[in-house]
Amino acid sequence: MAAPHQTRRPDPLTLEVVQLIGEAVARFHADYEEAAAEHALTGAQARLLSLLSLEPLPMRRLARKLRCEPSNVTGIVDRLEARGLVERRSDPGDRRVKVAAVTAEGRRVARSMRGSLRFAREPLAGLSERERLALRDALRRMVGDDEERAGAAD
Repeated sequence: MAAPHQTRRPDPLTLEVVQLIGEAVARFHADYEEAAAEHALTGAQARLLSLLSLEPLPMRRLARKLRCEPSNVTGIVDRLEARGLVERRSDPGDRRVKVAAVTAEGRRVARSMRGSLRFAREPLAGLSERERLALRDALRRMVGDDEERAGAAD
């Protein structure tokens, strides 16, 4: 008879890395929420605006990136559209699909918000380019390429 599956306890280094990741995430979220609030945005609105400042995206893809229901994305886009920060357009590749796109004012707000993120700027500035590249590559391996595969389904 096989022994029941036992989960190995993480080693001390792994526990410390997990704790440090948690601390970094908490600091980033607090800084992000503060930057969003300075522009009268919620965290979700700020994240959506930030994503759209990179490229227009279909609503379903936005929902996947934000890890929420498409109906939530519709509400967020509605509120940002009412403020003149985003607009809905037909997808040039498929006129049946609607994409959300940032307006010039939305791009300005997103840029201003990014500029006020102290946590993203100050600690990373203390790392060399080589260290930032190593950190980026390690984080990419940790999170995998699920978003790339999900994006291919659009």
